[in-house]
Amino acid sequence: MKIKRAFLKRPWLLLILLSLILAGGGIAARSVSTPEKTLNNAASVRIPNVIEGFWGFVDICFDGIRPSKEQKMYNKLTPEEERIIIYKGTERPFSGKYDKHFEKGVYTCKRCDAELFESSSKFNSHCGWPSFDDQIGKSVKRIRDADGVRTEILCANCDGHLGHVFTGERLTPKNTRYCVNSISMSFVPAKKQKTNRAIFASGCFWGTEYHFKRAAGVISTTVGYTGGKIDNPTYKQVCTDKTGHAEAVEVIFDPAKTTYEKLAKLYFETHDFTQLNRQGPDIGTQYRSAIFYLDEQQKQVAEKLVRELRKKRYNVKTEIVSATKFWPAELYHQDYYQKTGKTPYCHIYRKIF
Repeated sequence: MKIKRAFLKRPWLLLILLSLILAGGGIAARSVSTPEKTLNNAASVRIPNVIEGFWGFVDICFDGIRPSKEQKMYNKLTPEEERIIIYKGTERPFSGKYDKHFEKGVYTCKRCDAELFESSSKFNSHCGWPSFDDQIGKSVKRIRDADGVRTEILCANCDGHLGHVFTGERLTPKNTRYCVNSISMSFVPAKKQKTNRAIFASGCFWGTEYHFKRAAGVISTTVGYTGGKIDNPTYKQVCTDKTGHAEAVEVIFDPAKTTYEKLAKLYFETHDFTQLNRQGPDIGTQYRSAIFYLDEQQKQVAEKLVRELRKKRYNVKTEIVSATKFWPAELYHQDYYQKTGKTPYCHIYRKIF
């Protein structure tokens, strides 16, 4: 560490400069705050800026001791985009490009490109802004709005303002409406998306979906039935244990963000694959442990993991079979734990690999 010569010769400059920086910290804090923060939290934002002022003082006086801060690079925004995404503004109703837009694909964050909503969760609420009844994974976070009444929604990756979320309106079975500014989003058509698909069965599909829905790189999950003898079975039919179907989960994932092997490892780590035709208290062939592979590469990955498990002395009962038609289950089964706020009773994560 080297003290700069000018301050060694004139130590009184250090005291003057430090006093000015500390005195200006509060002013700086108020000048950079958003209007909401200035009104509601002016006092609390002074300390971080005083600390920043102190480090600025250190930078002037000393060489090489300030901690480095990672800089996140986001997309360049227009002034109007900044007004809404950074400063929490709202676009005029019925003016946004995605209000009446219903093409298949994924809506992403305008600021950081994180995937936020699938087109399948979009519906026409006639409110003037794009409306969705579900988010992708944990891509959207909720905080109390500055008005103290509404719930604001932000991109979980970059904290960009999206809009607000409302519940209890009974507009869709999920009873949730994400009301989003069009200008806060971009759209990637389905034909341009690079996605892969996987199908896993590990007992009650509620618990299987619970873990995959939270996995990095997973775009969407659907619970349903596969591996049986009849078309489009109902839950009641599958529960007779006579159709041959397994309760399964179809996972759509981004191969740029995760791999089939990572998902297959998560599959094994979230259920008891040593049980035959059951999972905990759920008994029957519909609760069997099975991987339904869609190509030769998936088959090889699954077989490799089973070999690894057997080397670890696990008595693996998981079937590895070629995938057949996947039939989505009834709507009330979809996103069960997310809708009820409960957690799985027999799908507990434990690290194996």
